[in-house]
Amino acid sequence: MSREEELERAQAEEQPGPCDLESALIDEQLGDAIGHPALIVGAGASLAEAIAVMQQERRSCVLVVSGDKLVGIFTERDVLLKVAGLSIDLKQARITDYMTRDPVALPAESNVAFALNRMVVEGFRHIPLVDEQGLPTGVVSMRELIEYLSDFFRKDMLNLPPDPHRAFRNREGS
Repeated sequence: MSREEELERAQAEEQPGPCDLESALIDEQLGDAIGHPALIVGAGASLAEAIAVMQQERRSCVLVVSGDKLVGIFTERDVLLKVAGLSIDLKQARITDYMTRDPVALPAESNVAFALNRMVVEGFRHIPLVDEQGLPTGVVSMRELIEYLSDFFRKDMLNLPPDPHRAFRNREGS
């Protein structure tokens, strides 16, 4: 391979075009884009238990199941909007009183574009993933999808200035 061909190949790998991104959006399944299994608590769990699991795993939501069926999702947004600032005994309060009931769920085989559209249109930050029997298998977050898609623009994103409209006049200390 000539030096010119090698340089072109290297540049193509560092700057994938829209075709690569479009392909990932349409062809890639959600199960391939997420990295963590779902955190699951039973419907009888207390708020204290659910929050402790979220803190311990450094995750922003738990799925709530009754038997094997998904019955709700409890997120950091629920903590802020439904729990924080209220005088609630976290050990006595049940997760079922504060979770979002019957959340929209998608099969893990759904494509990335469909999930991203659903999340943007409906304002979700998390969507549970379920198998054919409705059993929870994972959760996809907006953050995970953005990180996954940003890999297609890694070089461009890493080379952006902090504020593209601001010209640097003095380079000292940089």
